[in-house]
Amino acid sequence: AQLHYSVPEDREPGFSVGDLAKDLGVEVRSLAARNLRLVSEGGQQHFQVDLAAGVLLLDSRLDREALCGQSPTCSLHLQLVMENPLQLHRVEVDVLDVNDNAPQFPKPEVVLEITEVANPGTRLPLEVAEDPDMGSNSISTYELSPSKHFALSINVRGDGVKMPEIVLEKALDREKVPVHHLTLTALDGGNPVKSGTARVTIHVLDANDNPPVCDPPVSKVLLEENVPVGTLVTKLNVTDLDEGPNGDVEYSFKTSNNAPGKFTKLFSLDARTGEIRTKAPLDYEESSAYEIAVRARDKGSPAMEGHCHLRVELIDINDNSPEIVLTSVSSPVQEDAAPGTVIALIGVKDSDSGDNGQVRLQIAKELPFKLVSSFKEHFSLVTSGPLDREKASGYNITVRAVDSGSPQRATQKTFYLRIADVNDNAPNFSSPFDTAHIQENSLPGTSVFSVSASDPDEGNNAKLSYSILDNGMQDVPISTYFRIDQDNGTIYTVRALDYEQDKVFQVPVEVKDAGSPALSSTAVVHVFVMDENDNAPSIVYPSVPKGSAFHQAIPALAEPGYLVTKIVAVDADSGHNAWLSYQLQESAEALPFQVERRTGEIRLAQALRESEDSHRLVVEVRDNGMPSLSSSVVIVISPEENSMQDFSKSLDLPQSSPEDTNLTLYLIISLVSISLVSCVMFGLVAARC
Repeated sequence: AQLHYSVPEDREPGFSVGDLAKDLGVEVRSLAARNLRLVSEGGQQHFQVDLAAGVLLLDSRLDREALCGQSPTCSLHLQLVMENPLQLHRVEVDVLDVNDNAPQFPKPEVVLEITEVANPGTRLPLEVAEDPDMGSNSISTYELSPSKHFALSINVRGDGVKMPEIVLEKALDREKVPVHHLTLTALDGGNPVKSGTARVTIHVLDANDNPPVCDPPVSKVLLEENVPVGTLVTKLNVTDLDEGPNGDVEYSFKTSNNAPGKFTKLFSLDARTGEIRTKAPLDYEESSAYEIAVRARDKGSPAMEGHCHLRVELIDINDNSPEIVLTSVSSPVQEDAAPGTVIALIGVKDSDSGDNGQVRLQIAKELPFKLVSSFKEHFSLVTSGPLDREKASGYNITVRAVDSGSPQRATQKTFYLRIADVNDNAPNFSSPFDTAHIQENSLPGTSVFSVSASDPDEGNNAKLSYSILDNGMQDVPISTYFRIDQDNGTIYTVRALDYEQDKVFQVPVEVKDAGSPALSSTAVVHVFVMDENDNAPSIVYPSVPKGSAFHQAIPALAEPGYLVTKIVAVDADSGHNAWLSYQLQESAEALPFQVERRTGEIRLAQALRESEDSHRLVVEVRDNGMPSLSSSVVIVISPEENSMQDFSKSLDLPQSSPEDTNLTLYLIISLVSISLVSCVMFGLVAARC
């Protein structure tokens, strides 16, 4: 007989597949007697017979997919053998599919690629999921996770297999979403429905559709001047939404061929990283800011580029000292310049800025000058007090400029200002009174004295000339006696001087400078004529003609000591030259007379003899000069009997002559003058001390 049963694949062992006794039409109790046996055709025993109950039981759990695979039908064939009589029955057991397998994709993750410039409608095939179950338990449909850009399309192959495809519905932008992550779900038709999923990763392939972009496109950097070479200025922030070569950016300076940027000499640019560094010292005073243009270019085809603009502003540091410029200097300046007279125009500049460029000018406070601000960065140097060239002929003026930076920087400049002389000082003699001495009878042109005057002025104002003034103090103009060298002040005699005529001269000397107007002063030189022994003694008594003799009678009985007569002589010279001495010239015979050496008295030295006749005496009067001069007189003395002469009466001395009176007056004047001059000199010395 042919028996046919069915059993779901998910039943547990012991499950009753069918009632063999009933279906074979035999008694249950006979089954054991007939030795019922079950023989499997496949070699593997999946079933067993319960002889007591006469039923076919499941011996092990069945797995339709393992037994039959993808076959639409799955049947197990058995043979039943009974003896007494021997019978063979065929049993066919259909293994019914149960939805015990979920759909499964070959790979848990599917990676797809699509260019970002793909047109909508582009399809991306997907791998089919597998489900070991059959029939309605097999894959029924596919589902795709929601997406703005993609949708799912299912096509049915000729063999009935459903083929899922992803369809592009909206244009892509890799720069916005470079990767799309989707979930594909396969659903079977079982109850309950089972599903399997796969992750779908769609990479959007880049197209060079985006230029490099600077962020920000215009930027500013503050940088101190004089930073070390190689200092990082900035690193450009450039993004290119493309990738690969399309997003690989190279940097370069953007310059004009006609006017290359100066900044290229001062800054370097790393073409790969976009770092801008200094490559030369920066100087705020040369340029306070630099505009740098940078080109950012990708390596796509065609290449695209963007532009970055960087402004580098330098921060000034106090690295420059002030500079002093002497615009004009009025040198020399007159010493009588009024206060406020402009001496110099001074400019100052400092290349720094702000407080670093604010400059103050200073000069020494003790100088008679001050600084007056004319306008910004310009000053006038003016006099602040009287000038006196005689005290200071010039000034070394140091102008110091100090800025307001931190630390401060300073510089100074020194210039010499000469003070021009003004004739404001009269010449000044070393002494207002001087005394000179000169021998009488000196030759004309003899140097008497040199006066000396000084003038603290200079140039023509100090060029002196000397002259002698005729002040009328002498009876004869003084210029007839003396002259003066107008250049050196030496006084010379014009003619020989006679002490006996003029014993002292007052020579007024004027010194005058060559200034305009000229200034002068005077001094008096007292010239004392020194006596020379140029006059022989003059015998005034007895007065006898030259070549004649004076006769004097004496008593014959005169005793020794008797005053015979007295010789009176004078000498126009003075001093030693006028000291007179009297003596008798030697004679062949001894004379009984003697002459008093100092008084000139002739006295009888011894008594006269009666037989003696007259005596002839030669009396010599000699002065004390060098060489000594002398005069003599011849006296004839005759003795007379009973002659008694009153010598005092007979001695007829002449009266003083006017010349003698004048001589006495001159001597008095000389003494008074010398006394006055001495007093004045002592007074001047005391005043100076």
